[in-house]
Amino acid sequence: MEVESSESENLKLKTDNLKLDETRDTLGSFKVVHEFLRPCTRREAYAADITYGTNNEFGFDYLRDNLEYDPARLRQRDFNYAIVDEIDSILIDEARTPLIISAPTGDSEDLYARFAQIAGGLAADTDFTVDEKQKAIQLTPAGIEKAEKALGIGNIYTEKGIKYVHHLETAVRAKALFQLDKEYVVKNGEIIIVDEFTGRMMPGRRWSEGLHQAIEAKEGVKVQKESRTFASITFQNYFRMYKKLAGMTGTAKTSSEEFYKVYGLDVVSIPTNKPIARADRNDQIFQTETGKYKAIAKKVAELNKKGQPVLIGTVSIEKNEVLSEYLRTVGVPHELLNAKNHEREGEIIAQAGRRGAVTVATNMAGHGALITSFADAADDRETPAKRNSSFQWKTH
Repeated sequence: MEVESSESENLKLKTDNLKLDETRDTLGSFKVVHEFLRPCTRREAYAADITYGTNNEFGFDYLRDNLEYDPARLRQRDFNYAIVDEIDSILIDEARTPLIISAPTGDSEDLYARFAQIAGGLAADTDFTVDEKQKAIQLTPAGIEKAEKALGIGNIYTEKGIKYVHHLETAVRAKALFQLDKEYVVKNGEIIIVDEFTGRMMPGRRWSEGLHQAIEAKEGVKVQKESRTFASITFQNYFRMYKKLAGMTGTAKTSSEEFYKVYGLDVVSIPTNKPIARADRNDQIFQTETGKYKAIAKKVAELNKKGQPVLIGTVSIEKNEVLSEYLRTVGVPHELLNAKNHEREGEIIAQAGRRGAVTVATNMAGHGALITSFADAADDRETPAKRNSSFQWKTH
């Protein structure tokens, strides 16, 4: 890649993983002269020739600048050049993810708790229908009637009751579409969002339009005040402001058409330094989820007896923990990696390639994770990787 800049222009290097920044620096994957690194203000950082940080921080600083009245307080400079690490994760997977700056406002805690109770009494298919693809619900006449009786209102769609419609629909969405240990976790009495693409917790992030409050009420934790949005932008719209945009990733080829249509970027595949030894096999489809998990546990037990290091990927914390139980049943010792124990991520990943290691991870161990195969591991390495509702065995 050719990096282009000038004395008057700033180059921004972006990554989706701050922990990865530190790891790569420590491992020496690229040279960083630490003597030049020092604490500084955001304005000083953006005044440098090269500014290195996460996509979230750059995006939020842009929003903060748009809320400033005094030009002297602006942080960022012109959008000239950007190099994005794991570019498909940020510009494709999370393209429509909104960055939002908001402030508290809104209704009382009791109102959210009341509607959480009403939603709890409604049944799927009978009282409401669910569109999982659109993340939407539709109340049926039977469901509306039940809610009206609970509220003591003859017609919820009149002027007197219309203010409750949004609360009711949001409470039902929270019940039907947002599940504990999948979309969010409860930690220290708070609802913390789990990033669907990285599997990592996002403390400080909150869903808008009363959804976060509805989930708090559903889980029985303290309901924080609803927020009012002051500024918002998606990653897609933010990065399209740059005059020149480039990036690196190991998984961009399948998204080459979208990169060109949306961002005007060509995808160039760089050959591997060694021949690819991986043999891709056909997917195995099972009639039941139970049958799938039993087959995985049986195969992992066989590989574990040979000293084979095994990495298994799951799509959610819930699936992560279910598979862990199946492995315990067949007596396979293993490590569990998900947003609940993210503090141990570095330790678990560092040992995942050792002889006999079995690691069950969410997609935290996806983009940017480096797993080293140690010399004492079995030669006939066979790594199973479960994806979505099927699993495939890959040799390498």
